[in-house]
Amino acid sequence: MPKRPKIAIIGGGNVGANCALWAASKELGDIVVVDIPQAEGMVKGRMLDLAEAAPVELFDAQVTGTTDYADISGADVVVITAGLPRKPGMSRDDLIKTNVDIVRSVSENVAKHASDAILIVVSNPLDAMVYTAWKVTGFDTQRIVGQAGCLDVARFKTFIAMETGFSVEDINALLLGGHGDDMVPLPRYTNISGIPVTQFISETKLNEIVERAKKGGGEIVQLMGTSAYYAPGAGVIQMVEAIVKDKKRILPCAGFCQGQYGIHDLFVGVPCLLGAAGVEKIIEVDLDANEQKLMAQSAAHVQELVDAVKDLYPQLA
Repeated sequence: MPKRPKIAIIGGGNVGANCALWAASKELGDIVVVDIPQAEGMVKGRMLDLAEAAPVELFDAQVTGTTDYADISGADVVVITAGLPRKPGMSRDDLIKTNVDIVRSVSENVAKHASDAILIVVSNPLDAMVYTAWKVTGFDTQRIVGQAGCLDVARFKTFIAMETGFSVEDINALLLGGHGDDMVPLPRYTNISGIPVTQFISETKLNEIVERAKKGGGEIVQLMGTSAYYAPGAGVIQMVEAIVKDKKRILPCAGFCQGQYGIHDLFVGVPCLLGAAGVEKIIEVDLDANEQKLMAQSAAHVQELVDAVKDLYPQLA
């Protein structure tokens, strides 16, 4: 009997727990969720609760909660969700000092115990946290990627479906750039079952939808008092599935650019070909002058965040 893939999730909070739920429901592999010692009862209890759902939902997966990083040994994919969630009034950038410290510590343990894994980073501010994890682990850039675009595109598609009444299954969209406010919308690459979205939605309304998607995380924070978790978890597991099943999917992720889109040595949201080797290729699409300008502005803000990390920790430069 072939060995099941092993998926390690660092952080057993709302996002991490939902990653485990989506992964288990899709039978993507065995799952281990790691949290800090202070949360031992919570992470073990949550994962035991999920394991007890298996006979009802009929999924075969070993689901484990732990505080011991040694338990991630042999993981095929490691997902980092650990970090301080946003609160009302906070920007993603406000999280940088606290979450750099957390991601540094987590990344050291990933490098020690799961050195062959493909690493997906979810913690905010996303693009800077992917950079931090890369520098700390020393992983090849093909094996490290950030989850942001899958979530942003999901929100964009959701709002288009709400406006048109069409199934989300028939909506195709593409967004580039940094997470949230820095995203670069590409309405001309957006269609519904191959039909340009502009045939169904006016330019004014489409711009409103783009702006709502950009601020989608903030909208959730204002409503709930904390960050989203169902959709972020689903976005992560879309990437995990592409990797463990070697699906060769083109998904919007924070990939390492080395000249693509005029961006150098930064993790920025771009279409990534995801397969068993991780980010197997970055796909370049033609941009018009305005789109290229927005992409350059987005990359400049990502560079500012990375520079803030370097200022905090010169050894990560």
